[in-house]
Amino acid sequence: MSLFDPVVSNSVGTSARATREARAAGHATERLPFTVRRVETEADLLKAVRIRHAAYARHVPEFARSLAQPEAADYEDDTIVLLAESKLDGSPLGSTRIRTNLYRPLGVEESIELPAWLQGRRLVEATRLGIDEGRVGRMVKVALIKACFMYCEDNAIDYSVATGRPPVDRQYEQMLFADVFPEQGLVPLRHVGNIPHRVMAFEIASFEQRYRDARHPLFNFFFNTHHPDIDVGPSRPPLLAKPTHAARMTDLTLQRREFAAA
Repeated sequence: MSLFDPVVSNSVGTSARATREARAAGHATERLPFTVRRVETEADLLKAVRIRHAAYARHVPEFARSLAQPEAADYEDDTIVLLAESKLDGSPLGSTRIRTNLYRPLGVEESIELPAWLQGRRLVEATRLGIDEGRVGRMVKVALIKACFMYCEDNAIDYSVATGRPPVDRQYEQMLFADVFPEQGLVPLRHVGNIPHRVMAFEIASFEQRYRDARHPLFNFFFNTHHPDIDVGPSRPPLLAKPTHAARMTDLTLQRREFAAA
């Protein structure tokens, strides 16, 4: 039995998945040596925690001590945890946690107020990214990013907000995330042990067009290749509802907003 209540089941998610499947029908199919799926059981979660803790221990060992066990945020209704597992032996290869702003502000908002253009928008924040150090690690990371995009697409998310400490922030920059506070520099964040991070955002609606225009090297992986081993599961209600902490929401139609990558 799942530990997690359904997080969405609506026509928007069904339509997004149908569009993605139709698009995939005309493209190549690539099988991966691992799967990416949503955590549904305590055993799954412990695998995710194990890879998460090991990854943080390599770079920020003091903070990693707080990640040896599942966190309360792993069980929240507005959160899912993704797990990448080896097909060979089921060992965990990577994990990340996706949290929406449906019921409460994002974790980053404990430390800083987001600007007006992100207020009242449907947002996600991906945190606790952990990847195995092996040769397959980079592919696992890219697959987890694609899974996050699929989740955003299924749930009509406007922006993905990410925080990265140097040099991880450069990876977000290469993916065309833009600085939320270009003049402010690094921000100490409470939900990641007060470690200074760069706060960045990515518009979901213009994702494909911006990658095409930039001739981004990951364009084909994200948009021209079907990966049946990446499955974020059903979308869950009531994600399209107004965030309870927001004073107002913009039109439910995704609106394109152009901004230059940092």
